[in-house]
Amino acid sequence: MTKPIEILMKEHRLIEQVLGSLETYAAEAETGLAMDRPVVADYAAFFRGFADACHHGKEEDILFQRMIERGMPRESGPLAVMLHEHQVGRRHVGALHQVGEGAGLLGVVERQSVLENAAGFVPLLRTHILKEDRILYPLAERLLTGPEMETMEASFKSFEARWRVDGSYDRLQRLAEKLQTTFRPDPGRMAAAAELLPCR
Repeated sequence: MTKPIEILMKEHRLIEQVLGSLETYAAEAETGLAMDRPVVADYAAFFRGFADACHHGKEEDILFQRMIERGMPRESGPLAVMLHEHQVGRRHVGALHQVGEGAGLLGVVERQSVLENAAGFVPLLRTHILKEDRILYPLAERLLTGPEMETMEASFKSFEARWRVDGSYDRLQRLAEKLQTTFRPDPGRMAAAAELLPCR
């Protein structure tokens, strides 16, 4: 496995753990846990900051662009699917962010919004990650040359360095740890979900 793909897949493993944490939070809320607005805000912050801006940023601005330069279409095929799913995910996370930014106790409509968007987002991103790990990334490794991968690794490092300057990258890592510790991913639930995913 090339280094850029290794970096992206390592990020996938962290994102999966926080997805599992969100799944636990939603499951506990379904059985009576009072929802805390700051917790919803934390999930939105992680998925907006790490999963989207940082991880998807590397994909869209660097990896996908290299693949397009090598002749892969943007408007159809695997890249079009990945980009569409990024947009759908942003809408789900945007709804969580909206609730997290509110004030006071969560109302009935807000609570339902969190549950519905978590229920939509978790399986969406799990399936998306699987498609990238098993289809898109291997395709990229066949399509791009060794020197292109080395250039992309350097681009990844520069991209990430910008996130480290003000401590954002480390804050997001700590936030992921906090969420996983507070609402632990359920290995059984995650394994059961994985069995239902396509592209296996």
